[in-house]
Amino acid sequence: MSTKSYYMENVNRINAEEIQIPKGTKEYKVVSLFSGCGGMDLGFMGNFHFLNKEYAKNPFKIIFANDIFKQAAQMYEDNFEQPVERRDVKELDVDKDFPKETVDVVLGGFPCQSFSYAGKRKGLSDPRGQLYLQMIRVIDHYKPKMFVAENVDGIRNSRKNKDGQNVDTSALDTILKDFDNHGYNVQYHVLLAADYGVPQMRRRVIIMGIRKDLGNIQDEYYPMQTYDETGKKTGRKWLTAKDAIDDLWDKVNKTQIPNQTSRDISKAKFYPGRKMQGNNRISADRPAPTIRAEHHGNIEAHYRTTLPDENDMNGWRRLSVRECARLQSFPDSYNFTASASSAYKAIGNAVPPVLGWNIARSVYYTLSKLGQ
Repeated sequence: MSTKSYYMENVNRINAEEIQIPKGTKEYKVVSLFSGCGGMDLGFMGNFHFLNKEYAKNPFKIIFANDIFKQAAQMYEDNFEQPVERRDVKELDVDKDFPKETVDVVLGGFPCQSFSYAGKRKGLSDPRGQLYLQMIRVIDHYKPKMFVAENVDGIRNSRKNKDGQNVDTSALDTILKDFDNHGYNVQYHVLLAADYGVPQMRRRVIIMGIRKDLGNIQDEYYPMQTYDETGKKTGRKWLTAKDAIDDLWDKVNKTQIPNQTSRDISKAKFYPGRKMQGNNRISADRPAPTIRAEHHGNIEAHYRTTLPDENDMNGWRRLSVRECARLQSFPDSYNFTASASSAYKAIGNAVPPVLGWNIARSVYYTLSKLGQ
């Protein structure tokens, strides 16, 4: 089955910022898989501020979270006071290890390394590329009203099947068909984080599924774009790196904002004349490039320098943990309680909370329209 049957150019959209949630609205119970440090979960919970803008509370309650990356799990617990199951999801017994409650929504940003353009592109032949099946196993158990899955844009062009053979259909074809076969009307859409107030050019595939007895894909809503490059379409320009982090440049070791110390900045060297990942500065007047998880210290440099000659790498410094968090739209109240290397990785793996908030509001709108 072609992904064209799941991808709708004219997908239903709703302006998430205009959705009103009445007082007394019931809370939807959520199981979160591959939770990481909780970017998507924070978006679904809401009740945070980013760049002086409020992202109001959402009617979703996380009742279970899971991630095998222990440092990310600890950060999640430290910030949300919600326990995280750290065992491999494949080892969990759905009858014994998960809450015995009705679940309304299952979230899952299943691992993306096997589909990423920056990786080895092993696709479904990589065991990590098959972890969406664990999400399906949990969905089969709970039969939630909806699910939301997230992955990199490269999943649309990954052509290796589970046996490692090159095939005509993409990994996304297979994944969507499998979700469909387990009782959900599914569709996907590609969302650009910058279009929703995130100062980053992060493009992600968002898969939504609604249980077939409740509605069709025509009943699902995605968040409407609220920012654009010039501001002519939406009335608001993309937020730039300068909008997000300029105030932090001279505050290293001089602020109460967490994760902006000299210990929170990679000391990886720069190499003049060489083209390699991270061996460059981000632009001030554009959204940042995608913050990568697997950069091994080679995170990009700040657009500012300490020397008059901007091309002299001796004046460059790499982005701090807090600056990366800002570019990912994490609020300054979120403390990445880990080493810089673990914090960088967790941030790079996360869904931008502001994007998650917009998705959450559209999920709420979908469920409320269906009387759920």
